[in-house]
Parts: sequence; C-alpha cells; structure tokens
Amino acid sequence: MTTAPSFDLFAPGSAPVLALFGARVSGLVLVAPVFSARLVPVTIRTGLVILLTVLLQPIAMTHLTASPALTPTALLSETVVGFAIGMGAAIFVGAAEAAGELLAIQIGLSGAAIMDPLNQTQGPALGQFLNLYAVALLLALNAHLVMLDALAASLQRVPVGSAIDMQAGVGSLVSLGSTLFALGLRFAAPVVALVLIGNVALAVLSRAAPQLNILSLAFPVQIGLGLFTFAAAIPMISLWFQNWDGVYDGVLTRLFQSFAVGGAH
Repeated sequence: MTTAPSFDLFAPGSAPVLALFGARVSGLVLVAPVFSARLVPVTIRTGLVILLTVLLQPIAMTHLTASPALTPTALLSETVVGFAIGMGAAIFVGAAEAAGELLAIQIGLSGAAIMDPLNQTQGPALGQFLNLYAVALLLALNAHLVMLDALAASLQRVPVGSAIDMQAGVGSLVSLGSTLFALGLRFAAPVVALVLIGNVALAVLSRAAPQLNILSLAFPVQIGLGLFTFAAAIPMISLWFQNWDGVYDGVLTRLFQSFAVGGAH
C-alpha cells in the first residue's frame, strides 16, 4: 500500500515554489470578487495569501515539470496567471454593473448616483444594485470555492515556474472585455427593448395627438416602465447565474490554453 508523499516547506528547492505560487495567489486575491474589496483589510488579504500558499504548496510541488528559478520574469508571469483566474470571475460582476449603468441611461436615472460600499466609489444606483446583487449570487453559489478550485486546477494546466506565452495570455485577458460587454447587454436586453418600444409608442402618440405635452408625460412613463421591466428581469438574471461556473470554466480554459506555450497544455 502506497502512502501520499509528504512535503517540507523548508526543504531545499521549496522556497522558489512558495514564492512563485504566492505571487499567483496574490494575483487572484488582487482582482477576485469580494477578496479585492476595499472593505477587506490588507492584513486579512495577506493572511489569506499566506494560508492558501502553504495549504496548496503540496499540489504545486506535485505538478512541477522542472525546478523553477526565482526571477522577476517568473514572478510577473505567476502574478498574471493568478490575475487571469480572478479576472475570469470578476467579469460577471462587471457585466452586471455595466448592465445597470446602461439601464440607468436608458431609463433616465443616470443622475441618481450612490456610494458603492465595497469599492468606495460612486456610480448609478441601478449599477450598484446589480453589482451587489451579482456578488450576493456568487457567494450564495460558492463562487469563492469555485475560484479556489480553479486555482488548484491551474497548477496542473500551467505548472508553477513553467514558461508561458505572455503575449497570447495578455491578449486573451484583453478579449475578456468583449465577454463583459456581451453579458452586460444580455442582462439589460429585456429592459432596453421594452423601453425602446415605449418610446416608439410615445412618438406615435405625439403625432396622433399633438395637443398632448409628451415631454412631461414621457419621463415618468419611461421610468415607470423601465423599473417595472427591471423588477421582472431580476429573476432571469439569477437563473443565468445558476450556471455561471460552466461559463467560468470555459473562460479559464481559453485563458490557460493561451498562456501555455504552443497554445495548449
């Protein structure tokens, strides 16, 4: 009967692995939803980085393909890989906030700005609401555990200290912007479509009854119609988030393939 190998944190050659893997964990915590919030103290984030590095170090050692060298380039590469894992989850929160900002403009509530309690920034009320709503949904669906599982899986797809294609990986990271805006438009599409239909109906009404003051009528109708449709669309957004981990897995698969030298690993 074989026993699992044990790893010594202070064994020769383990220091570079700890340092490089710590950089990867730091990149994740830097941008991942909730972990990167300004309300989370720096001491807690630092402790989390150290704890995850120590706990997952045996997995990192298991998937090593060669003895890594501790260089500035290697540290930067590992940080970017961790950044990609966190960014893959952050785009869903960003997409929800972008949808809220788009809805605020379409409905006419873009001037109603409030303070974001997580990031200490101001933005439209609908954008902040959808931001907090998306964060709450992700936490309810154990997104923090899914991200940690993705971090462990990255050690097999992109071993610590291995050579990565930085140009292709950064290009894939930049392309996540299109995914963010596509998801934002998908979330906002029902409200935008109904508000557009309402505006067309008001335009027809203004031509049919010129004596009506359409300007005074259009503003409350547009806001009421938009908020009603927004309330009806919220359950559909939550239904989409129930399968968010599948989309997240697809995003990470593309990113890992881009980082791996040769396009696949």
